[in-house]
Amino acid sequence: MRDREVLNTAAEVFARQGYAAATVQQVADELGILKGSIYYYIKTKEDLLFRLLEEVHEDLDKRIAEVAALEDEDALERLERYVRIQTEYTLANLTKISVYYDNLDQLSQPNRKVILARRKVHEDFVVDLVLRGQAEGSIDDQRDARLIAYSIFSTIIWPYRWYRPRGRIKAADVVEGCVEFILRGVAPARRS
Repeated sequence: MRDREVLNTAAEVFARQGYAAATVQQVADELGILKGSIYYYIKTKEDLLFRLLEEVHEDLDKRIAEVAALEDEDALERLERYVRIQTEYTLANLTKISVYYDNLDQLSQPNRKVILARRKVHEDFVVDLVLRGQAEGSIDDQRDARLIAYSIFSTIIWPYRWYRPRGRIKAADVVEGCVEFILRGVAPARRS
């Protein structure tokens, strides 16, 4: 059994039961192993949640590195790429993203601090892209860069609450809709 399988199963149990109500026994039952065997991978139930949230950041860090490597593209092009791959990740990992945002506050203070520090790296990255775009003239410079960044995150994260893979709206349409909405939203205001 692999570490990722344990975390994926924990995510399913936490999403279905809620972290507070879920038990390590339920995770073990889903895996088809004895409860004691799961302690090879963790010390406490919180370890499962923390490691799951860390795994989300490891996946997202790869995506931020991909965008950071696009040095020959301007800030708006890089922002578009970031929005696209982050939205795709959200839609492909609805269960993990749901557990992340619905249960982050269940972590103890030291673990929550680690996750929030990792999140801040992404916030700062997007703020920096916005500031660069403002300096280049491709992003509205009349609005606060951090407010723009928070609005971007709201757009690319929130689909975890309403998107259903078997629903009438296709994932590709959600991605394109988020990209277009953000690009129009950050465009410089037209002066009359």
